[in-house]
Amino acid sequence: MDEVELKLLLDEAGEARLRRAATAAGRGRSATLLTRYFDTPDGALGRAGIALRLRREGRRWVQTVKVRARHSAGLSAAREAETPAPGGRLDLGRIADGDLRERVETAVNGDALAPVFETEMRRTRFRLLPDGASEVELAIDAGEIRSGARAAPHREAEFELVSGDPAALFLAARQLIPAGGVVFSTLSKAERGARLAAEGQTCDPAVPRKAAEVAIDRGMTAETAGEAVLAECLDQIAGNARAILASDDPEGPHQLRVGLRRLRTAFRLWREPFDGLGLRRLGVEAHWLGCEVGRLRDLDVAICDLLRPAAARAEAEPGFAPLLATLGARAEAERAALRATLAGPRMQAFLFDLAQFIALRGWLDPADHAQTGRLARPATDLAAAELGRIWARTSRRARGIDHLDIEARHELRKALKGLRYAIEFLGPLYPAKRVGSMLKPLRALQEIFGNLNDLAMAEALFMAPDGPAATDPATARAAGRVIGARAVLAEEDWAQARARWRALKKVKPFWA
Repeated sequence: MDEVELKLLLDEAGEARLRRAATAAGRGRSATLLTRYFDTPDGALGRAGIALRLRREGRRWVQTVKVRARHSAGLSAAREAETPAPGGRLDLGRIADGDLRERVETAVNGDALAPVFETEMRRTRFRLLPDGASEVELAIDAGEIRSGARAAPHREAEFELVSGDPAALFLAARQLIPAGGVVFSTLSKAERGARLAAEGQTCDPAVPRKAAEVAIDRGMTAETAGEAVLAECLDQIAGNARAILASDDPEGPHQLRVGLRRLRTAFRLWREPFDGLGLRRLGVEAHWLGCEVGRLRDLDVAICDLLRPAAARAEAEPGFAPLLATLGARAEAERAALRATLAGPRMQAFLFDLAQFIALRGWLDPADHAQTGRLARPATDLAAAELGRIWARTSRRARGIDHLDIEARHELRKALKGLRYAIEFLGPLYPAKRVGSMLKPLRALQEIFGNLNDLAMAEALFMAPDGPAATDPATARAAGRVIGARAVLAEEDWAQARARWRALKKVKPFWA
């Protein structure tokens, strides 16, 4: 039997709010579940993506095998087989699904099976009819995961489709959690328990998250590759939103802005097979959020990368202290505003919309009969066409590079950034050595352009009519020192940029 669930992590306050909302929709049924997960000494089942468990509810024991087919954007689809387990005894011969039984027996390969960890949850179930036709079961779990002497609390909401349209899962979650602060659960309890046993923790901490390489290959269609890329973008965006809410680390806003830029690049790369109102609406929201986080990111760069190093080199300059204080206060106000945005309903709607778009193939247009062919197109064909298009556009931006004005340099910088993200997304379809021959110099070139952008950003922040250097001579002098030093570096960088671009132009594109 296939199981489709939307899983969300909860904190104590979020659990209480969800319980109140669910109780208003209907009475819940509660029970305590004790679940033991089994594996071989070398973790063969876990490596194979198989969860084998015994669960006791009341006096009844049930044996379950679950193989997760996919887990994207909080939505998991798994194949499972349940059977009674009299006396709480494990018996692989009782697995009725022959294919699942064979997969388990092959992975176990005759080795002994033993409990690795267990969960004890107080589960409350609610029956929901979010669209009036589809049935969804909401299970709110609160308890702990245990492995030996280790234990970790766990709270989770599972919206499981009983019948009807899978979109009802997201609709039910939106109805019951309207205010914001949603956190997708990206790990199953089996994966969390395995982590507790091996590492002493059940989940990744809320820390800044860099982009990860997307596992795409040459056998994929344009659709399956695009789905994988979008899911990685969502994970980076959602993870860094959590990091910003949890700490003041300036890397959080940086990586959130990177994630949003990568998402918008992905939208452009897959615009032909995925284009439609849903994609365009998500692009608008991603741009809005990028502007929100961009204000804080610019202030963080100005403070951490420009002002503090300059102040350390010129301790006798009195203008640095008030300049840092003014921008520091502005950054704290922006950080508070951004946190309110990230915990608010518009951000939650964006995450739900993006997750639903990815998990439920929101790009499908029944009226577009030619779309099937575009979606089934080999990923390599899409990659070659899109990389060629972006490379041509970047080359046009660089035409006459010796004479580009500030605005043209800025446009070239954006084109290079888009080219880099496109290569990072699509590079796994090609030999790594050939990809690296372009990606390594491109990253170096983009770094130089980043320094040039820092100069323009500093001038806009420090010297604006309402900026911190507008009225105080000492502050203006400190700002002038920073801008002057950056201007000298910018000229040196621009000379390097021109040389590096010409060198990059000589590298044969790996997709050609």
